[in-house]
Amino acid sequence: MKLGLTAMALAALLNLSPNMSPAALAQQQQPAVPDAPTPQAPPPLSGADGTPITPGKGAGNEPTAPNSSSTSPALDQAPPSSLAPSNQGRDEVQTTPPEMPAAGEGMAALTHLVVNVNFVEVPVTVKDSKGKLVAGLTFRDFKVFENDTRVRLQLFTVDPAPLSVAFVIDQSLTSDVMAKVNNSLGAIQGALTPYDEVAVFSYSNGSQERTGFTGAQSSRLPAVLALTKETGSEELVPVNSGPLAGCNIRENGNCVDPNLQPGRSAGGGSFITIPKEIHTLNDAILAAAKELSTRPKGRRRIIYVVSDGKEYGSKATFREVVRYLETNKIAVYGTAVGDSARWGEGYVSRIHLPFTMYDNILAKYTLATGGTLDSERGTDGIEKSYAKIAEEARTQYTLGYLSHESIYDSKFRKIEVRVDRPGVEVIAKTGYYPSGQDAH
Repeated sequence: MKLGLTAMALAALLNLSPNMSPAALAQQQQPAVPDAPTPQAPPPLSGADGTPITPGKGAGNEPTAPNSSSTSPALDQAPPSSLAPSNQGRDEVQTTPPEMPAAGEGMAALTHLVVNVNFVEVPVTVKDSKGKLVAGLTFRDFKVFENDTRVRLQLFTVDPAPLSVAFVIDQSLTSDVMAKVNNSLGAIQGALTPYDEVAVFSYSNGSQERTGFTGAQSSRLPAVLALTKETGSEELVPVNSGPLAGCNIRENGNCVDPNLQPGRSAGGGSFITIPKEIHTLNDAILAAAKELSTRPKGRRRIIYVVSDGKEYGSKATFREVVRYLETNKIAVYGTAVGDSARWGEGYVSRIHLPFTMYDNILAKYTLATGGTLDSERGTDGIEKSYAKIAEEARTQYTLGYLSHESIYDSKFRKIEVRVDRPGVEVIAKTGYYPSGQDAH
């Protein structure tokens, strides 16, 4: 009786039917053996940007062929998200066909694939017969010619431009003229706006940079201009012959002034050789132009010279400096003082004798670069010329066009600007040299 109860309890514990055969009972008591893991397909290969890589074909978005032996069926059945490119929006699918030239014209079509454009900017000042600025002109009033070929205007604006001005002050002037220039330097800051910037240079026997570009209304500019003041040279008449030619004031047997020392290059006992005047105007303008060439686009680059225009002793020639100015879009303005401010002096200065000093070369700089030159003899006139010329440079007509010439040469391009108005004077640069900075 006890054995039967024990068997029934064991059967209930194992959830077995008491009527099962011993073979079925033995088979039910064996533990279940788990199946082997199902083979899994390897994850699809992809590049760094998520683009799927097909073995044998590389990266690409094209689906693999169904009969390809290099890919497994599991890869073809992968979810679409694993095959979608992750650089969507970066490389758009080309929908329009490329240019297909006819047979024999394929190499000629290569010259049209890359187009280089040379944009030329021409600031223009228009004055009436009384020397006043002419306002209210439109683009229809202007005609621009490059190398005698009319060009179509692509830009026309009358908006004022911020100025980057490099002031060049002549310190080789005579003492009376130098005193007038010194008294007028305080009016320079009043002719400029807070949007302008100024650099100061001076020259006598060699150029000197007084300060780099600084704010036109900063407190640094008046301090620098005060340090630029000089006494100038003495206005004396030298004597190089006769009994007074020798040195009359001696100390220890030598002349006090070494420039009048008799003998050698200064002359003999009966005459002296007058030292040559040095006016390095070319070197000073070139130094200012190099500083101006670093200024960003959108600013009007101007060199303002206060000088009598004399030139002698510079290392740079006039042609070299003008070419640098015309290449870097720099205009030269100036105020002629001293002897060069006389009426008619500019016409006489055009006659130059070889191996002699240029009496006034400043006018040639202004004509070549599209600037203006004002002649003043008094302090009040010099002060007014600063504001007058600054206004002209700020309120110019700015014209722009696309040159039809190739940018791969360095030849000079002549520019002529005409205005369909009677009795007006058009002031613009006479031409330019192309530069790699103009290529777009």
